[in-house]
Amino acid sequence: MSDLKSQLIAKALELGFGDCRVAEAKPAPHRELYEQWVAESKYGDMAWMARNMDRRTDPRVVQPGARSVIVLALNYFQGERQPGPGGYRIARYAWNEDYHDLIVAKLKQLDAWLIEQGGTQRYYVDTGPVLERDFASEAGLGWGGKSTMQIHRQFGTWFFLAELITTLDIQPDTPAKDLCGKCTRCITACPTQAITAPRRMDARRCVSYLTIEHKGSIPEEFRRAMGDRIYGCDDCLTACPWNKFAQISHEATFQARETVFSQNLRDFLTLTDESFRALFAKSPIKRIKRPAFLRNVCVALGNVGTLDDLQALRCLVDDEHPLISEHANWAVQEIQRRCH
Repeated sequence: MSDLKSQLIAKALELGFGDCRVAEAKPAPHRELYEQWVAESKYGDMAWMARNMDRRTDPRVVQPGARSVIVLALNYFQGERQPGPGGYRIARYAWNEDYHDLIVAKLKQLDAWLIEQGGTQRYYVDTGPVLERDFASEAGLGWGGKSTMQIHRQFGTWFFLAELITTLDIQPDTPAKDLCGKCTRCITACPTQAITAPRRMDARRCVSYLTIEHKGSIPEEFRRAMGDRIYGCDDCLTACPWNKFAQISHEATFQARETVFSQNLRDFLTLTDESFRALFAKSPIKRIKRPAFLRNVCVALGNVGTLDDLQALRCLVDDEHPLISEHANWAVQEIQRRCH
């Protein structure tokens, strides 16, 4: 077992992962909290979170005969300063290409190697029914912070998780200790108070949820709190003091895309469906589609825009898509309120 594990770690590092740990394949330790969260409908529009709960909480249901869960970390930190002329913020993980494609390619190679060792695997990068943060903590790959996000000693909060559920019996690691102490910076930093208590998240209030997963109109009670964020939110991540150990990722795929960050906020309003798809090709932003993206841009302009932005916004007030027209109209009214 120890020889197989050492070879596994070496292979994972060779593929570019920053850390590789192993947990026993068993029911997730926090399954009851997850079930309570679902029962309280705190998942919002993310209906898939309420489905297949037995599969999400027990990897042995996902992969029959599973003995181990291999948990991997990939650092994506690109520095403190967001590039470009400013005026808006995009979550760091979405600065360039979709991480799913990059990590899945690495997982396929690791899966092929594990097959050679006699294993049968299912692998995921937040794409399947597995409570990955639970197993990351069980494997000793960081711990669950009060923001509900995973924290790593070397990467802070800036890393992706991936896992392979395998039939191979691999020596498990020691579960991680909670090193948050009395710190509550992430809770304080949340602009919409979505972290309702330590390790309790109401997704319906979260800016990342509202700008990415939510399909409809942004509730007015949260619009001003969104500030200049147009895709996701890093505030609870940025606030974590463990980020003082964060290192710049060597993965070029995560470097900020110049064609996106050379844009001013108002420039995004002129995007057609075609130019939107071209600008965000291979980007995770492409998945929310133009109407939701322009919805987010309009809210940001309502919060930080000036009188110079009014003409571009007024062109969208009568847009055929109600999601765009509603938020453009709101932005016009907000700018007029602030600037007159």
